[in-house]
Amino acid sequence: MAALAVAVLLPTAGAAQTERDIVVDSLRNLFTRFPVPVHYVEEGVSEDPFAAPAPFGPGEHLVYKVKVGVLNAGEGYMSVVGVEEHDENPVYRVEMSIRGGIGPLKVNDHYQTWFDVSTLQTWRYVRDIDQVGYKSYRHWEFFPDRMRWERQDNDEAGDLGSALPLDEIAFIYYLRTLPLEVGRSYTLNRYFKPDGNPVVIRVLRKDRRETEGVWYNTIVIAPEISTDGLFSQGGNAEIHVTDDERRIPVYVKSNIPNFPGSLTLHLRSIQEGFPLNPESRADALSARGDTTARR
Repeated sequence: MAALAVAVLLPTAGAAQTERDIVVDSLRNLFTRFPVPVHYVEEGVSEDPFAAPAPFGPGEHLVYKVKVGVLNAGEGYMSVVGVEEHDENPVYRVEMSIRGGIGPLKVNDHYQTWFDVSTLQTWRYVRDIDQVGYKSYRHWEFFPDRMRWERQDNDEAGDLGSALPLDEIAFIYYLRTLPLEVGRSYTLNRYFKPDGNPVVIRVLRKDRRETEGVWYNTIVIAPEISTDGLFSQGGNAEIHVTDDERRIPVYVKSNIPNFPGSLTLHLRSIQEGFPLNPESRADALSARGDTTARR
């Protein structure tokens, strides 16, 4: 197992904690939640001509109102907190959080992903879920040269489903780079677990979506991954992204077990980021200037 698993060597912390509890606590401390939002100015984010064309970049912070059915139930966000290095590869660090609930039905989910600036492949994925009747902490490291993934929170390992693997959160950002032609389906064998492939992304229609009193022109996407997670098969998930160069998710719907209705995210506010690819940055800055006309 990779060097990150040295946390197993920590001394026992008392009878109440299992060995795995100690490992998980150590990993949580190693990859703590980033304080968000992170504010950048354009001059503070260097362009990278080798970065893949992408409409997002460091500093992008999207805040959402969370609903369960028609009821307000909390808040969430998706944030590109910056660029870090992973084995000498520049990677985006992205965090997503969903927190809220209705009465005793609570959700407190947090996701972290590190995906490559040039290839957009995931190198590390952390999923920390606390839902009704279910808690789960998973920390994966990906090794495409060996076509293997390894869990750092236990001793599990397995074959990668792709040499350019993606997790659920990285998929949201990756699909923003696609042409998204209405009526077309994109079949991708890039989910990191083989049984999750193929991932089918159907572009259903163009629409108008109102949130927080603002109307957006959107493209409606239905992603489906053949495994558990945000976009599991049969979950009737939808993502509505802005019909402009930024492709900002305005509305996200996903079914969660034991909840009375779908969990939905409704965009509340946008803090724009700065794409690394020079052409993508120019397109994004142009779209911001034209955003009022497109709503």
